Amino acid sequence: MVPELYTRSGLLRRKFSLAEIRILLAALGDPQLRFPALLIAGTNGKGSTAATLASILTASGLRAGLYTSPHLARVNERIRLDRVEIADDAFAGLYFRVHGAARQLVLDGRLPQLPSFFEILTAQALLYFAEAGAQIAVLEVGMGGRLDATNAVDPLFSIITDISLDHTEWLGSTIAAITREKAGILRPGRALIALPQGPEVDQVLAEVAAGLGVRTVGAAAYMPSLPGAVGQYSIQALGAAIEVDSPLSGAHQHRNLALAIAAAVELAGKHGFPVTPAAIATGIRETRWPGRIERIPRDGGGEWILDVAHNPAGAWALRAGLKAALAGQARPTLIFSCLRDKPAAEMAQILFPLFDQVIIAPIHTARAASISDLIAAARATGTPAVAADSVAQALQLAGQRAGAGVVVISGSVYLVGEARALLLAGKGQQP
Repeated sequence: MVPELYTRSGLLRRKFSLAEIRILLAALGDPQLRFPALLIAGTNGKGSTAATLASILTASGLRAGLYTSPHLARVNERIRLDRVEIADDAFAGLYFRVHGAARQLVLDGRLPQLPSFFEILTAQALLYFAEAGAQIAVLEVGMGGRLDATNAVDPLFSIITDISLDHTEWLGSTIAAITREKAGILRPGRALIALPQGPEVDQVLAEVAAGLGVRTVGAAAYMPSLPGAVGQYSIQALGAAIEVDSPLSGAHQHRNLALAIAAAVELAGKHGFPVTPAAIATGIRETRWPGRIERIPRDGGGEWILDVAHNPAGAWALRAGLKAALAGQARPTLIFSCLRDKPAAEMAQILFPLFDQVIIAPIHTARAASISDLIAAARATGTPAVAADSVAQALQLAGQRAGAGVVVISGSVYLVGEARALLLAGKGQQP
C-alpha cells in the first residue's frame, strides 16, 4: 500500500521554489544527474505528448522512464518505466527513503520545512529512474515550469505544448505571463520543440529562446497534410514514410503526436539515440494514455466516452472530437463535475449544448465546485440538468437515460478516475 497522503490532485501543499528540491536531491545523491531527461510543459496535451514519446523510446529498445501528473486511480500511474507502473513495494520503499532524508534535512536546519507532496514524489521518480537504470526519462511538468520541481533536472532539450489560461492564481492572469513561466524549462544553447500557437505565445517563446540562444525546432512537418484528417495518416521522418496510427482520438492529438515525433527525431539526429522510423510507428501505435476520449463499451449497446477535459481549451478539444465521433447519432448524455477554481460557466457554454441532458456528479475533494453552481451553469445554457448523489448513481442514471446511446463523462480528473474505476470493475478489469 502507498501512503494515504498521495491524493489524486497532489495539491496538499504546493511550493514554488527550486532551492529546496535541489537540497533534497543532493542529499539523495543527485539521482537526476544519472540519466538524460526531457521536460514537457504546457497547459493541454503535455501528458499525451509525454506518454507517446516515452512509448516511442521504449519501442526503440531503450529503458525509458515516464513521470506524469495527475493520476486517474493510483498514484503509481505517475511513475513508469518501460510502460510499467512502479510496484507498490518499490513506491513505498522510495517514499520512506525520501521522506526520511527530508526529515533529517529539517532536523539539521538545511530545510525550513518538509517538502511538498509534489517535491517528494518528483524525488521518488528521479531516484527510481536512476536506480532502475533508465537510459532516458520523459518528465511532464506539474504546473508552470520555471519553479516546478521537475525543473531541477537539466534536460537535453524541452518541449512546450499548447498554452491557454489555467492556474491563473499561480502563474499569472495573461497568456503572456503564463507562457513566460512555462518557458522557464528552456536551457541556454539547447533546443525547444514547439508548434505555432497564438501571437502572444509565439512572441514570448521567441523572445525567451533568443535571449538564451535556444534553437527552436518546429514540429509542423509532422502534422497530417489534411487538417481534418481522422484515423491513420502518413508523415515523413528520418528519411522514411511513417504510418501514424494512434489510439488517442481527436484531431487535437495531431499536435501532440507531431511534438512527440519531432522530439524523437531530435534525439536520433542530434543526440545519437537509436530511434528508427519503425520504432516511431510502433511506439505511437502502442501508446496507452487512458481518459482521453477513451471509449468503453456499454452492456446492452452504446458506449461510455471518458475525457479529462478540465479547462476551456480542453472542453473545446472534446467538443470537436465528439462532433466528429458522433456525427449522425442521437444527442448523448453528459456526466459532469469540475473544481471550483475552473471557469464552470464557460465550460458549460462550450460543452452542454451538445447534450440531451447533463447529470452533475459529486467528486471527493474539498476543491469541488458546488452542485448548485453547476446546475445553475447548466440552466444558463438551456440544457436540462439533474444532480446525482454519487458517481455510481450518476452512471446508473445516465445508463437509464441514454438507452443504447452514448454517455460522455468529463470535466474533472477526479470524476473520470472514479467513474473509470467503477466501469472497469463492473467488467472485472483493473483500472
